[in-house]
Order: sequence, then structure tokens, then C-alpha cells
Amino acid sequence: MDQKSSRPEAQSYPIAGAGQFKDQKSISVSDSINRGKDAIGDAANDAANSAGSDLQAIRNDLNNLKDTLSRFMSQTSSEAVKSAREVTSNIAGQVGDAASDLATRGSQLASSAGDQAKTFATELESMARRNPLGALAGAVAVGVLIGFMGRRS
Repeated sequence: MDQKSSRPEAQSYPIAGAGQFKDQKSISVSDSINRGKDAIGDAANDAANSAGSDLQAIRNDLNNLKDTLSRFMSQTSSEAVKSAREVTSNIAGQVGDAASDLATRGSQLASSAGDQAKTFATELESMARRNPLGALAGAVAVGVLIGFMGRRS
């Protein structure tokens, strides 16, 4: 298709007077240029408005993300503190139970040692009553041994 025939403003029709034809053509071209400028300006304004609204949406999303991250960090830190308290409490309870168990065992051991010492003393006393001369000889032997050991050191 011919470009001239598709655009009516570009077609030239003879009009009375050559100056009038040039004026119409220049008016038609200037109208087209003005419409093109207006269309470009409108498109630029639409693009700027769209970019501005997109930028504002991104800012809002980033602020929401910051708020969400702050809440998450706060919850995480409080959960960590809570977990640390629970672990500390559990460990303290276990250490307390172990210490109590050791104290009980130590007490039982001391009691058992005391009972054995009493039994041994009672046995020595009973042996000394049955054989007083042997007990005296044993005491002298132990005294001599302690004396020799005292001289060497």
C-alpha cells in the first residue's frame, strides 16, 4: 500500500493558490508533531507515575520485611533465652541431685567407717580381755616399730 494514500494529511490536492497548499501542509505536519509530543509526554508521565508507584510499593515491602525480621529476631532471642533458662534449670537440678546423691553416699560411707571402727575397737578390747599378755606384747612391738621409724626420718 502506498504511504501517501494511507495518510490523508500527506495527500496533496490542488487548492486555489499555491501558498494556501503549503500552509495546510505545514499545519498538518505541526499538528502531527504536537500530537506526537503530547503522546510522548503522556507516555513519559504514565511511566514516571508507574515507576513512582512501583518504587513506593517496593519501599512498603521493604518496610514490612524489616518489621517482620525485627519481630522474628525478637521472638527468636526470647525463645533462645527461654531455652537457655530451661537448660540451666535442668542442669542445676541434675547437679543438685548428683550432689545430694554424693552427700548421701558420703554420709553412708562415713557412717559405715565409723561402725567398722567401733567394731574393730570392740574386737581389740575383747581380744585384750581374753589374752592380756599378748595384747601387752603387741603394744610393746608397735611402740618399738614407731620408735625405729621416728629415728630414720
